[in-house]
Amino acid sequence: MSPTDTRTLLLETALNLIWNSNYNSVGVNEICKQAGVTKGSFYHHFESKAELFCEATSHHWDHIRQDLDCILSPINTPLEQLENWIQFIYINKVGEDKDNVPGCALFSAGMQIGCGETRITETLQLMTERGAKYNQALVRSLLNGNYLNGAQEKDIEQIARLMQQYVQGAISHAQVTRNIDNVKLDLPQGIYRLIGLKPEFWYSAKPTWPRSEATA
Repeated sequence: MSPTDTRTLLLETALNLIWNSNYNSVGVNEICKQAGVTKGSFYHHFESKAELFCEATSHHWDHIRQDLDCILSPINTPLEQLENWIQFIYINKVGEDKDNVPGCALFSAGMQIGCGETRITETLQLMTERGAKYNQALVRSLLNGNYLNGAQEKDIEQIARLMQQYVQGAISHAQVTRNIDNVKLDLPQGIYRLIGLKPEFWYSAKPTWPRSEATA
């Protein structure tokens, strides 16, 4: 295996383990065992688990960014962009198994770590800011299309933050209650209300993401 392949394998293994468990309970030994690499190989690429997590976060963002670029593509109407974004949350954060709502590994890690790991905290803050910029672009598109009630340009940054906070809260609620039906019912209505989507546009568009292989 090439050094590049080994590094990528470690990044993806770490994310998968943390996603299905948590940051504090996943150690270097387990990451190496699951990846099938030696600890020597691990420390050749990363000086610590914290560095691995930060690099894995950037690696994960590269994939999310590709999805978001597709979701919010200008070839879609603003309403289609909104429904694409909600569909993205359903697929990647909620899933279909009430006993295993994936949520967001990065958000969960941030909650577990607290303020002790400055580098990790800064990395997660950067991820949050990047996500908020996409939310801002979505809200601005809806605002410019006259789909929103009451919102103004000055409100966009706050609305984008509120979208993040609402989604994380809704997902956490689903994880605790193990009720994905409620979150799938509540999520779009909550977002519509939060951004001020005019009632006549509720559920008026169908998501265009993810595209089938036949239309991709």
